[in-house]
Amino acid sequence: MTDDSLNIQDTPLADALSERYLAYALSTIMSRSLPDVRDGLKPVHRRLIFAMHQLRLDPTAGFKKCARVVGDVIGKFHPHGDAAVYEALVRLAQDFAARYPLVEGQGNFGNIDGDNAAAMRYTEARLTEVARALLAGIEDDAVDFRPTYDGEEQEPVVLPGAFPNLLANGAAGIAVGMATSIPPHNAGEICAAALALVRDPDADTADLLRHMPGPDFPTGGIIVEDAATIAAAYEIGRGGFRVRARWGVEKGKHGTWQVVVTEIPYQVGKARLIEQIAELLEARKLPLLGDVRDESTDVVRLVLEPRARGIEPDAMMESMFRVTALESRFPLNMNVLDATRTPVVMGLRDVLRAWLDHRQEVLIRRSRHRLAAIERRLEVLEGYLAVYLNLDEVIRIIREAKEPKPALVARFSLTDAQAEAILNMRLRSLRRLEEMEIRREHKALTREGRDVQALLKSETRRWERIGTELEETRQKFGGGTLGTRRTTFAGAPAADAAPAESYVEREPITAVLSEKGWIRAVRGHVEETAELKFKEGDRLRLLLPCETTDRLCLFATNGRAYTLKAADLPRGRGDGQPVRLLADLSNEDDVTALFVWREGTRYLVASSGGRGFLVRAEDISAEKRTGKQVLNLRADEEAAVCVPASGDHVAVVGENRKLLVFPLDQVPELARGAGVILQRYREGGLRDARVFHLADGLTWRLGEKTRTEVDLRDWLGERAQAGRLPPNGFPKSGKFG
Repeated sequence: MTDDSLNIQDTPLADALSERYLAYALSTIMSRSLPDVRDGLKPVHRRLIFAMHQLRLDPTAGFKKCARVVGDVIGKFHPHGDAAVYEALVRLAQDFAARYPLVEGQGNFGNIDGDNAAAMRYTEARLTEVARALLAGIEDDAVDFRPTYDGEEQEPVVLPGAFPNLLANGAAGIAVGMATSIPPHNAGEICAAALALVRDPDADTADLLRHMPGPDFPTGGIIVEDAATIAAAYEIGRGGFRVRARWGVEKGKHGTWQVVVTEIPYQVGKARLIEQIAELLEARKLPLLGDVRDESTDVVRLVLEPRARGIEPDAMMESMFRVTALESRFPLNMNVLDATRTPVVMGLRDVLRAWLDHRQEVLIRRSRHRLAAIERRLEVLEGYLAVYLNLDEVIRIIREAKEPKPALVARFSLTDAQAEAILNMRLRSLRRLEEMEIRREHKALTREGRDVQALLKSETRRWERIGTELEETRQKFGGGTLGTRRTTFAGAPAADAAPAESYVEREPITAVLSEKGWIRAVRGHVEETAELKFKEGDRLRLLLPCETTDRLCLFATNGRAYTLKAADLPRGRGDGQPVRLLADLSNEDDVTALFVWREGTRYLVASSGGRGFLVRAEDISAEKRTGKQVLNLRADEEAAVCVPASGDHVAVVGENRKLLVFPLDQVPELARGAGVILQRYREGGLRDARVFHLADGLTWRLGEKTRTEVDLRDWLGERAQAGRLPPNGFPKSGKFG
């Protein structure tokens, strides 16, 4: 067998991969993830609705098993797995997921807790009035059809879309290299905005937002964004909305109270939300909250009890909004397929304009279809009227002629369609009353045909008709239980001047850092003599008394400063956790100093090479996990010292055990840098440094005792000198202790 018979082609691997990946990407974008701007549906949803339409599952019809629907969709239109199709069907029926459900379900279709629906063999479904509106005119040549994947059936490219589904129900999807996220809106408000655009084609986004102020989520909630932010998001089609839970205060006996949450943000699972609150409560991240209970039935009711009755409800809820999903952000990214099936990010005005243009195209196609039907019917009626005056002759021709159809055509100058209709006419239609009804029908159809022709010739009339349809849609879906707005608006919350630590319960703790870099917090202020357990081979490095509201500064050998919240330190009976999990330290870096950050304080930082400077506390504060570079180091150096600069003189000691004392004002204050030379060395480097008051003397530690040297004249000098050997009794370690 030759290569030619196998049709083997040599193709560069890069070209073959790029070609196939491009095909996959286009399939994902156009046939899976992005909705069509005209009907707001992805292919799987469109196929579900059309399959249910073929099964005659109208709102007035009975229910059918979801397994039957899914089977039809897979067998005829959508060659994918049944689980994916059923999940799409379930979502269309969930009133907490879809603002205007397209499917009415019977049975267990899941709940807001995140529980799954029952198997499709147990549940039943039919279409809703909203889905019927999307399908209106599909039998009247309103849209194009294309062959299905096996070529045996036809499926619509897009639905007629008399309902503004894209904005009303929203959409979410992730394609290849792009995504879409459109929140649900109120259908009545969408129609009002579309009407405004019909009446004034030059209306801008601000004009439209007077009718349609923002999203309307099926689960309610409160949008806390200022009007300018909302307008900017709708102008370009990108942005986001902060949504908060709706809550109220219920008073109890003896001054007690509790907060009751009745609506939660859209797409937040209630069960997972309660788990999150409980976990944060256990981790002591919610100091104002005492307990949480779920008292929900088919209506959401979460009860939040304060830790103490003196707490303000607003303060407690603000602390909850900060760290829990009771406040969430819903992104806006109106990335859709336009009428040419091209992905594009549209603003609000462009989305409404695309939908209105589609409605005009549907109106034109339906009108032409109706006009063609009228002309066909008028042709038949004119044939009837032509023979009513000569019924005897018609009967004679039919009885005697071997080929009555050509004879009728020749005798009465009929068309082929007219002759066929006369031959198919029933005998009882030959009565006089029938002739009168035919003339009335002919007259009415002639009048209707003139109206349709006038509609097709006048764009103004078409927009008037579309305006009437929009008003009917608004009346039908913009009121009642389904259409009433559920999400309300509130002013953006003012920036809270109180720091996050104000929501932490203040209590004394001690930070414990081990030699191997494990850190934890224990309750109370612990003495060094206390018995603390460590991992095998590890031991205590330092104890730092502090409070849970404090911020700690960790200065590392890489010259970077990191800020840790004392309340975030692991607590309990364990060994804690590596400090590298709290600060972004590499395995080569170690802790130089750990201290309580105090505003207004200055610190002396120095490298092992003997270079240093003064830095303010505000310049070493770094909330990011990656910290802030403070001391610039040379290749062979590391940060050796970071001590409070409280005093008027600096004492530095080198690895050569030479001590130098000089005035503090000779050290510059910088925000970042390499610093100046503090002490010169022929070999070795800096061992330790301390800032002190010369009048009080220099103190160092010897074991359990301390010693103070007051007479320092022999060691006083200028910055950058070599210094002299320290006094007798100075620690052999070369550190002040």
